[in-house]
Amino acid sequence: MLRVYIDTSVIGGCLDEEFSPWSNILFEEFRAGLKIPVVSDITMQEIEMAPLEVQKVVESVSDKLESVLLDREAAVLAKAYLDEKIITDKYLLDAQHIALASIEKVDVLVSWNFKHIVNLNRIRLYNSVNLKKGYALIDIRSPREVINEEI
Repeated sequence: MLRVYIDTSVIGGCLDEEFSPWSNILFEEFRAGLKIPVVSDITMQEIEMAPLEVQKVVESVSDKLESVLLDREAAVLAKAYLDEKIITDKYLLDAQHIALASIEKVDVLVSWNFKHIVNLNRIRLYNSVNLKKGYALIDIRSPREVINEEI
């Protein structure tokens, strides 16, 4: 079964007019047990500060969630992305999401963050660091590319 690392943008996307069709289908697939949602402690901390409606989206799949924790290994890999100047220190959380997904060997990381995460040039750079550091390539997509159903 496909393990899908989701960041906060995907969860919030369920309530966003532009992204809701695809985020909601992805969450329907999680609820149906077709895919496994993987969330980090970073994401959960962000969700705790989000509006109640966003928190309810996560609660709707709480029995399906696989949780992963930011540890030293992920922090070091995230720092390597910063050291390679793929993104700046200001976007450390984005680097940590990618590092966690890489280390946890998820099948795909999904995000609506097209500037720092779902960006072909950056994906290539993240993967070059992963290979240099002995990690597998990470597949990064938008929810629209991961869902099974057509809209």
